[in-house]
Amino acid sequence: LVAKAIRHAIKHGLAALPTKVALQAAEITVRIVDAEEGRALNQQYRAKDYATNVLTFDYALSPVLLADLVLCAPVLAREALEQGKDLRAHGVHLLVHGTLHAMGYDHEHSQQDAQRMEALEVLILQGLGIANPYKA
Repeated sequence: LVAKAIRHAIKHGLAALPTKVALQAAEITVRIVDAEEGRALNQQYRAKDYATNVLTFDYALSPVLLADLVLCAPVLAREALEQGKDLRAHGVHLLVHGTLHAMGYDHEHSQQDAQRMEALEVLILQGLGIANPYKA
């Protein structure tokens, strides 16, 4: 992923922010790491002993959204290959997913939250010209 595509994906993700939040600006750092670092971060911060595709570290939401997104390149590439997805499209999806997490969306606490977050992802990705990543 190039910087322009990364900024574009995050910008579209931020556009999904609920109007009740007074967002004035956003500072999001994106790091791309290898499997070893991805696993170490996931172990340290989530107590899960494997590298995951994207980690979101959200620090503040308003008035300035502050967050770090960490993409694990080998996991991203493996998932794209296994799922028959375009690598760039999968990377953009993960950036949008991580951005939504930074904005307070979650998919792990309830099925309703997961469906709402997934629907937002699909809508945002559609606006970016990327097909629904959840359709088989």
